[in-house]
Amino acid sequence: MASASTAAAPARTQPAPDPAKLIAAARVRRAAHWFYWIAGLSLVNSAIGAFGGSVHFVVGLGLSGLVDAVAKPLGSAGVLLDLIINGIIAGVFCLFGYLAGERRKWAFLVGMLLYGLDGLLLLVAGDFFSVAFHGYALFAMSRGLSAVDQA
Repeated sequence: MASASTAAAPARTQPAPDPAKLIAAARVRRAAHWFYWIAGLSLVNSAIGAFGGSVHFVVGLGLSGLVDAVAKPLGSAGVLLDLIINGIIAGVFCLFGYLAGERRKWAFLVGMLLYGLDGLLLLVAGDFFSVAFHGYALFAMSRGLSAVDQA
């Protein structure tokens, strides 16, 4: 007869993950990743502009283009200043991406608000293709925001 100390403990089973929660969490992560794309492609746009290129990614920030235009006449000091300022702006969007991925609603809301305001800047500049893409990105981010409570 087995004693109480040698008896096998009953195996603890983990409850099966809720598929709806898994889907919502994936939606939040995908939406949060938009902030990383915005930051990264804004830096690429800035580097292209700082070194004389004329191509730009529509997902990037119009604010980066404004910083580029103001810094360009300053010469080599302007290039450095341009990359520093746009690096800070990109860092802020990366922070929003991280916090949104951690299911912080306020990060989604503030990041989306800033990206929406950036879209208005592009609208004033007449870059309608970038404005349309901003709208699509905001829609994609809003899907993640709406899934935060279910994740």
